[in-house]
Amino acid sequence: MSKSHLYGLLLSILMVIAPHADHLPPWVSALCIVLLVWRSYLAWSGNPLPKRWLLMVITLTSLSGILIDFHTLFGREVGVTLLMLLATLKLMELRTARDAMALIFLSCFILITNFLYSQSLLTALYMLATLLVIVTSWVHLHAPGIAVKPRLRVAAVLLLQAIPLTLILFILFPRVPGPLWGLPQDAFARSGLDDTMSPGSVGRLALSDAVAFRVSYQGKPPQRAQMYWRGPVLWDFDGHTWTPGRATQGIAPQFSATGLTTEYSVTLEPHNKHWLFALDVPDSISVPARLTDDFQILSREPVNERLRYEARSHLTFHANLQESQAQLQRALQLPQTLNPRARQLAASWRADDDHAVVRRALGYFNQQNFYYTLEPPPLGRNSMDDFLFDTRQGFCEHYAASFVFLMRAAHIPARVVTGYQGGEYNAYGNYYIVRQSDAHAWAEVWLTGQGWVRVDPTAVIAPERVERGLSAALTDSAALPFMSRNPPLWLRDLRLNWDALANQWNQRVLGYDSERQFAYLSRFGLESVSLQVIYMTAGLGLVIALFALYMLRHLFKREQDKTQAAWLKLCRKLARSGLPRAPHEGPWDYATRVAIARPALADAIQDLAARYVALRYGAIQNERAQSEFIRRATKFGRSKNK
Repeated sequence: MSKSHLYGLLLSILMVIAPHADHLPPWVSALCIVLLVWRSYLAWSGNPLPKRWLLMVITLTSLSGILIDFHTLFGREVGVTLLMLLATLKLMELRTARDAMALIFLSCFILITNFLYSQSLLTALYMLATLLVIVTSWVHLHAPGIAVKPRLRVAAVLLLQAIPLTLILFILFPRVPGPLWGLPQDAFARSGLDDTMSPGSVGRLALSDAVAFRVSYQGKPPQRAQMYWRGPVLWDFDGHTWTPGRATQGIAPQFSATGLTTEYSVTLEPHNKHWLFALDVPDSISVPARLTDDFQILSREPVNERLRYEARSHLTFHANLQESQAQLQRALQLPQTLNPRARQLAASWRADDDHAVVRRALGYFNQQNFYYTLEPPPLGRNSMDDFLFDTRQGFCEHYAASFVFLMRAAHIPARVVTGYQGGEYNAYGNYYIVRQSDAHAWAEVWLTGQGWVRVDPTAVIAPERVERGLSAALTDSAALPFMSRNPPLWLRDLRLNWDALANQWNQRVLGYDSERQFAYLSRFGLESVSLQVIYMTAGLGLVIALFALYMLRHLFKREQDKTQAAWLKLCRKLARSGLPRAPHEGPWDYATRVAIARPALADAIQDLAARYVALRYGAIQNERAQSEFIRRATKFGRSKNK
């Protein structure tokens, strides 16, 4: 096997295993790189391949390492790891074209496993480039004399020719519900909001510009200050952490709309939790879910794959005007021995009515030089006292938590709500992008005659956060991701263009589920199509295609050359008598060797060779000469047998 072909295989293996480096044990990636470098050196130096016993030792040692790391030899991670090691170890015993073909097929299989971890557009483009390299290596294996550029051109043409069949399979192949590349518990998910909140927990999300979800509005979108995406609602406080707590028996969620209603569709990225995000306050959603008594939307199953749903929300409303006493008492609970100064401050406001207490608390935040920052100083055991009277520096969770504490201390029911606020408009796709950096926390208080009312203390401290986004509210945005720090306009446009393209990929390719397949097929008059019908149609189509190929197989065969067939038949007869023709021998050379070995056949074989050369390569091209040659060749065989 030539060095150039070996280097092509090395490049293929390297490109196939490279994306797996960030989610497999470091020693596995290091071992694969060592084996690739070692094999490259052996090809360059011409040294012999390692002994089989050494490869066996490396294999067994690797298996032991995998067993120690994963405690099993089964599963997705273990399977991918084993495939990578087997591919690189196979290079160390690569000797024949058969070994090369095995490596090419193994590379294609490992390439598919990238979809187990990411199905993004960037991953698909990288896999397409890798597949081009693999096919180029395959072309080189069968046509070693072709130069690099023609080889690449042939590989590209082969891939282009596969596109029509790929599209047909994509459109018609039955779509099964659930993740295609693994069980739900194996689905890849990004980090996001948690169902607990402590100082710094929301601030950590602000350091990530990963997409949480995308939103498309039907009609005019609401103002940014109205975009509060409701997530987990937190009731219980232990002095440091807010949690949902144990639910009590409350009334069914009730609200009455008092103003604007908006409809929209959400494409939610996987986060491995049950909650779905909707604007305050939702009254309908297109996927199976339930609305809790504190207006959270919870799906039946954890969101382990990208989910698209439509929803409708009322942006102004009265919620649970007749709240149960159990819920109101729950919204007043506080640790008894903590934060005495905050309790004393709230007690001084009790002479006023509830509305006035809320205003006084917001006025306190506005007038006491509080500072909005991602890097607040640490808080002690009495965290509320430390924040309200000493540090006065915090992020949205500090302000929401302290406000709720003050309200409860003033005997006003209150709770913390977490979620996202705002979003970045993408004019290239006409939708909004809500990122992890848009994570937010606010408060809700229950007021007589109004029900649960949203109060956002952050809007008092840093109104720019609500109106223009996080980067506008921070005086020092160095801690934020680069793209969240108001990058140059051209770079921002480039990013939004790419996101619009990725969104189309998510919607039209990854989002092409059974429901969309039925909708698409119904355009062609197949409204009553079912999954069983699609399976039957696909199976019947496959059978018909195979039968048609069998019936038309003669069209794919080259017309047999009768002159050549007669000559080859003659050569086979001579071979059986001990005079086989060598692969490199032409008709004249072969006839000369036969004449020397069998002088009695010299005249006949040389005459036949002359006639054959004239018919195949010369000017004589007529049926009479061909028939005469075939007759003499057949007679030669008979006389020889006699």
